[in-house]
Amino acid sequence: MTKSGFVGSDSIRSAFSAAMSAMYRDEVPAYGTLMRLVARVNEEALASDPEMRERLAVTDSLDRISEERHGAIRLGTAQELSTMRRVFAVMGMQPVGYYDLSTAGVPVHSTAFRPVGDASLKINPFRVFTSLLRLDLIKDEVLRNEAAAVLSRRKIFTDGALELVEKAERQGGLDGQDAERFVREVLETFRWHDKATVSAEIYERLHSAHRLIADIVSFKGPHINHLTPRTLNIDQVQERMPHEGIVPKAIVEGPPTRRCPILLRQTSFKALEEAVLFPEADGSWRGGFHTARFGEIEQRGIALTPKGRVLYDRLLNEARERCRPAADGSNASEYEAALAEVFRAFPDDWSSIRKHGLGYFSYSLTAEGQRREGIDMDLEAAVEAGLVRFDPIVYEDFLPVSAAGIFQSNLGDDAMQEFIASPNQKMFERDLGAIVLDEFAHYAGIMRASIDRCLRHVGFAAAAAE
Repeated sequence: MTKSGFVGSDSIRSAFSAAMSAMYRDEVPAYGTLMRLVARVNEEALASDPEMRERLAVTDSLDRISEERHGAIRLGTAQELSTMRRVFAVMGMQPVGYYDLSTAGVPVHSTAFRPVGDASLKINPFRVFTSLLRLDLIKDEVLRNEAAAVLSRRKIFTDGALELVEKAERQGGLDGQDAERFVREVLETFRWHDKATVSAEIYERLHSAHRLIADIVSFKGPHINHLTPRTLNIDQVQERMPHEGIVPKAIVEGPPTRRCPILLRQTSFKALEEAVLFPEADGSWRGGFHTARFGEIEQRGIALTPKGRVLYDRLLNEARERCRPAADGSNASEYEAALAEVFRAFPDDWSSIRKHGLGYFSYSLTAEGQRREGIDMDLEAAVEAGLVRFDPIVYEDFLPVSAAGIFQSNLGDDAMQEFIASPNQKMFERDLGAIVLDEFAHYAGIMRASIDRCLRHVGFAAAAAE
């Protein structure tokens, strides 16, 4: 509880994350299997790599690993997006980054709602990758108007959830009883519904336009389509999934295997084919199937500077020019070989990454540095003298190409439609009702603050690349 008697937003977010995980585990049993596998792999990774364990301990990240996960939802209207922003604000989650997935054949643009403060991230780093359907990318005008009409009639939030959001905004928080009810009410928005809101005929037309459009438009709400635990060794999880009765996607999205992980690597198991019912004109129901929900795993590395990101994007594009990964995995080994070969150009030790200004680091005084009352040298000299240490800042965000790759691999081989690349961050922010936080400025601020903390203690001259 805070001094005001309100439950802190971090506590509400933690409760919601736990409730969401329990619900998804009940709805998708394979997710529970995946969680147990990831826990075993993480234990082994920490036992075999003392340096990694030490870095996580120093940065207070060790305890959060087992609690860390992100989810993903897909929304249909601007009103749904703006209300979702208000819901997540009660949990201390802000929109970070803008992602245009139309460039990869997926008719949505997105942001990630997440905590941004260091203390909040350490308590619970729950994130929700939130996409908004781009109706303007549907070429069929009749279908576009039908989809808009269907979406305009639905209400994805309970009356109780809306009431509590307004109450939290009005009084500046929620007490214990209201916080518990808030979690229960909001959870209903993310629950799976096996009854469609459109006929089988309309569903098939939406499906033909793009499977993801059918998923967004055809149901009562934006069911959570996956939850993602964080692993410390994604290659081990990928290798072991088949032994657990789980079929993984063909390749791990993102950069190749490295000693010093960068950005984000992701894999998943195939989406479930689930029985659903479609309404008939006579009031009866017709049986059918829908594929949308899957399991995902991620391994997070260091956040890259603009310079590092330019290098990453160039190398990824070069690898894909050499060998574009097929949706069916038929050329997975060739693609992975091309990726590994091309990424040799990206330094794979923390010192080189830092010296070349490719990644963001957090600086802190070593035990020796803390014993010194004053350090008459600049930051670089203090690092060389062992008075200041540097640790990679974890990348807390997402990669549009990887997200699209996960979506496409779970939508099927025939889902590769072409959309005109049309990023429109201004339109997205208008619909959101807020400006998204720039991730590069945010990470640079974290690094600068860590340097300033060192300065306040010992007073050396700061000089760090950003």
